Amino acid sequence: MDSEGNILDVLLQRQRDTKAAERFFRKLLKKQNFVPRVIVTDKLKSYGAAKKRVMKNVEHRQHKGLNNRAENSHQPTRTRERRMRRFKSPGQAQRFLSAFESIRGHFHPKQHELSAKRYREQMRQRFEDWREVACLKTVA
Repeated sequence: MDSEGNILDVLLQRQRDTKAAERFFRKLLKKQNFVPRVIVTDKLKSYGAAKKRVMKNVEHRQHKGLNNRAENSHQPTRTRERRMRRFKSPGQAQRFLSAFESIRGHFHPKQHELSAKRYREQMRQRFEDWREVACLKTVA
């Protein structure tokens, strides 16, 4: 999750060890094309070990309260998982979650930061963009 609250990446893994954390950091860095100034994680020790190997010059903050924003970002994913009655496999979950979060983010702007008029304009524009990308006909 970045400083604006956008989900950067989702990676589902069986293990929560150093190797898995390294894989996640490398995937994230490759996708973002830049190295962050600070990363915030939970207190899992493998994140610290992986960070030392992958991102030596990045500040790493591990604190119970600092990670709340990232933990709360999982709530829509878990709600969707319950509606789907769980995933059939970890591979299916990874494929779904990789696409789900970016699409969900497109249709859920930060409504509390917008006036009602601006929110309606933004949603209208986002649905037009979606129809264009999905090659759907516009309903008159």
